[in-house]
Amino acid sequence: MKIEKKKIEIEKKDNEIIYSKAIKAGKRIYYLDVKKSRSEELFLAITESKKKVVGSVDDMQVTYEKHKIFLYKEDFGRFIEGLKEVVSFIEHEQGESISRYEESTESTISGEPKSKSFFGKFKF
Repeated sequence: MKIEKKKIEIEKKDNEIIYSKAIKAGKRIYYLDVKKSRSEELFLAITESKKKVVGSVDDMQVTYEKHKIFLYKEDFGRFIEGLKEVVSFIEHEQGESISRYEESTESTISGEPKSKSFFGKFKF
C-alpha cells in the first residue's frame, strides 16, 4: 500500500507544470510545458494536440490525438540549431509564408513591417 502511494506521489510530481505556453494553429494546439524531473532538473515537454471529430451529426464524438517529445536543457542548442536549419531549408525551397495569425493581425512595429520568418518571433 505504501509503495503504491509513493508511486502516485512521484507521478504527480513528474506531471507538475512549472510554466506553460499554448500555441493555437488551426486544428492543432502545441503546448510548451516546462516541467521538473525527479532530480529537480527543468525540461521542456512539447505536446501536439489535434482535434478529431468522428461520426455523424447525431452521433458525433470528439477526441484529441496527442504526441509528446521531451527536450532536456543539454540538448537545447543542438535542437534549436537543427530547427533553424530545417525551417531555413523549407523557406528557401518554398519561400516564406505568412501564417494565418500574421494575416489577421498584420501591423507594423516602429514603422517596420512585422517579421514573416518563424524565428523572427523568438529571441535566442
